[in-house]
Amino acid sequence: MKIIIRLFIVLLLMGSSISCTSQSPADIVVHNANIIDVETGDIAEGQTIEIRGDSIAGIYSDGQDVAASDTINASGKYVLPGLWDMHVHFRGGDTLIAENKDLLDLFIANGVTTVRDAGGDITPAVLEWKQQIENGTLLGPNIFTSGPKLDGADPSWAGSIELTSVDQVPAAFDSLESLNVDYVKLYDSTIPAEVYLAAIKEAEKRGLSVTGHMPFTVDFNDAVEAGLDATEHMYYVLKGSSSQETQITESVREGEYGFWSALSEVVETYDEETAQKTYVQMAKSGTGVVPTLHIGKVLANLHDEDHSDDQYLNYIGDGIQKTYQGRLQAAQNQSKAATERRQNLREQFVNMIPDIHQAGVPIYAGSDSGPYNSFVYPGKSLHNELQELVAAGLSPLQALQSSVINGPEFFDVADQFGKVKQGYAADLLLLNSNPLKNIKNTEDIYSVILQGELVELSH
Repeated sequence: MKIIIRLFIVLLLMGSSISCTSQSPADIVVHNANIIDVETGDIAEGQTIEIRGDSIAGIYSDGQDVAASDTINASGKYVLPGLWDMHVHFRGGDTLIAENKDLLDLFIANGVTTVRDAGGDITPAVLEWKQQIENGTLLGPNIFTSGPKLDGADPSWAGSIELTSVDQVPAAFDSLESLNVDYVKLYDSTIPAEVYLAAIKEAEKRGLSVTGHMPFTVDFNDAVEAGLDATEHMYYVLKGSSSQETQITESVREGEYGFWSALSEVVETYDEETAQKTYVQMAKSGTGVVPTLHIGKVLANLHDEDHSDDQYLNYIGDGIQKTYQGRLQAAQNQSKAATERRQNLREQFVNMIPDIHQAGVPIYAGSDSGPYNSFVYPGKSLHNELQELVAAGLSPLQALQSSVINGPEFFDVADQFGKVKQGYAADLLLLNSNPLKNIKNTEDIYSVILQGELVELSH
């Protein structure tokens, strides 16, 4: 069967014309490739990559001539595994299903071959896309999904499963397992502390990975000890870095503080020694963090940056664009003090990244792109996140590892993804420039191979 893939979006985004050829079972050979080992940073020059079906059938360094239906001359190009975005959203209700589906092309055009869906309200559609992508009948990134989020009464996000007592937790997990979700996502808006911790323990009991926000009624270290696999965003690691976390947590429980007032206290009581102890505990327990620095930057500057001429808006549906208005209006109406608070908070998060990495805490690159998250564009924003991680102090290699290596490790599929190696998935990104020299070169895309199917950009 021959599938012709036409991604018109790349014409505007990259000024390229597209020729796309794919066969199933595929038989592609990439010649003269410079293969980047993202684990070590080593580059093997002049390599031949043989792809059959959706897997890499062989790697040859001797110029071996392999017959193929499709060939790519990768002379001067750099090949690495496709990128993973570890925090995206598909949501907005049934009326936005089609527009969410249209976002899938944007990931592929940007070399993002796998995404982790962090919860929404169109789970049946997402599960259908996931199956179609696996079957090769739909073009899109591999999807790992949490399905519905777990939250408390009257949750912030539509589609969430409401939990108000500990005895409701097993039934909620039965529901998630019936959907065959890939992991569990917790939210923090109204979930009681004891229910939150019980949910983490239930996930551990059932062998499910669990990540999430965290209610400020819970001590961060208690969540880590309970088995939290990763925390979304930096707020909660920052809370665990306060010398007064116990007192602040108690004040929140007593109703003396709301989220933002408690966060202000957390910032004021940040303590380097406490922070280091928290990072060590996270590393020991295997608890990672998804910093989402790029969306933090976008939101911190939303009050005075005009995005109306953003090129990517051409590829975002009108319905999703309407969801951007909530954050935009809030930013325009917020006080100068609130704007400064958000900017200072972002600076604090950025400053924490090198120490978190040095302590051995897994860092997962995630964009938080999707409806409601204003002007954080699918695909493109993952590149922005990698750039933010480098600006925060990571090397380009370390930033790439947060996506290409840590993503597969989170889902225990590092024996299938994350390497350009025989037997591994044929999800590959071919770049015109070396990303180890400049992380912005991840955007200098020559072509993408997804499940053994070639999407070639000819300039």
